[in-house]
Amino acid sequence: MALTLLLRIPPPDQTDTEWLLVDEAGAAAGPRQRGTLEIAAAVGASARIVVLAPATQVLLAQPDLPPGSGMKLARAVPFALEEQLTEDVDQLVFAVGKRRATGGTPVAVISRDLLESWLQRLRAAGMEPAAIYADLSLIPENPGQTVLWLENDCLAVRRPGVLPFAVELTPVREALSVAGVIADETDPTAEPKIPESAVLYLTREDWVRVQDEFETLIDKFESLKIQLLGDGPLPWLARELVSAAPVNLLQGEFAADTDYGARWRLWRVPAALAVALLCVHVGAQALQIHAANKRTAELDGQISQVFKSAMPNEAMQEPRRQMQSRLERIRKSATGPQYFLRTLQALSGAMATLPKTSIDALSYHEQTVNMKVTAPSVDVLSQLSQAIGRQGLTAEIQSSTPGGGGVEAQMQIRAPGARKRP
Repeated sequence: MALTLLLRIPPPDQTDTEWLLVDEAGAAAGPRQRGTLEIAAAVGASARIVVLAPATQVLLAQPDLPPGSGMKLARAVPFALEEQLTEDVDQLVFAVGKRRATGGTPVAVISRDLLESWLQRLRAAGMEPAAIYADLSLIPENPGQTVLWLENDCLAVRRPGVLPFAVELTPVREALSVAGVIADETDPTAEPKIPESAVLYLTREDWVRVQDEFETLIDKFESLKIQLLGDGPLPWLARELVSAAPVNLLQGEFAADTDYGARWRLWRVPAALAVALLCVHVGAQALQIHAANKRTAELDGQISQVFKSAMPNEAMQEPRRQMQSRLERIRKSATGPQYFLRTLQALSGAMATLPKTSIDALSYHEQTVNMKVTAPSVDVLSQLSQAIGRQGLTAEIQSSTPGGGGVEAQMQIRAPGARKRP
């Protein structure tokens, strides 16, 4: 199972950080841990590393960008955001996300120096991140409520269909007012605000710290639901790692090198199954080919036997074509099988009137029937010859031999015009 090490960047004045191993579905594969970056690197030595950047260090925006992609689109981003930026664009890094089906393209902006310092710290600890996301980009979206996430003095806000943003300000009332969640009561010219329905996520420690403030603000909301993060925000954010589409800050010159080893670990089981399936398929095809070859050899043997029986004086080369040609010649010949049938008809009619007469052997070749006949006497043989002659055929006794059972004779019956054969 491929694992991902989800790690939060520690503040500049701290060396300890927190991390969590998650599976392919974003579920925790172990407890949330805390320690140095070196320990985190050892824990995630074989895992894909994804880093979460502090919300206040990353600007998320969705400017109107022209159609296009790649470098052309990247060059247009600074000009589309120039009114929202206070720093020189050369000192910033712009990362472009996937264009949304509803329109608009999310963009993440961060200080170049800050991103380089993060990468330097991570690499010094032995980690090469595959992606760096703003942590607030993993806040789950709630279609019917405003989602609030309070951590220390940072308040993150996510409304349905809108990119999240963060406000770092105290007290809570001012942070909510600046974020537009509640009305600004210090501005008499402000328009009345419709109360929002919200759900607030925070740790138990933060709730103890701000509970009193929220109790005084409860009437500013249509409804307010409190969700305590008993194990911190990391497992909560990890659940959105698969379904969300956060903007990866590692683009362009900062793009992570392709980890072919990690990709192989991810695909090695499907690849092994595919190879096994291929081997089974090839084996089955080989067995079918072997069976087909065996059956072909058997059919060739049967064809050879039939050919030799039907055409004993002809060399077999292409048996089907040769036999087909012979049949065509027979069908087209004026002396074809109809004469053989006529001879048999005449012979059977003649023998019906001559008792004790039998045919011992018979062969036919080109309008001529040769047969061996046994009759009571030579007179009966003569009568047989005359009876066949009355049918328009020529019947000739070629030889006769007296025997104990009568006379054995060789007779030849020919069609009109057929030459006499030995």
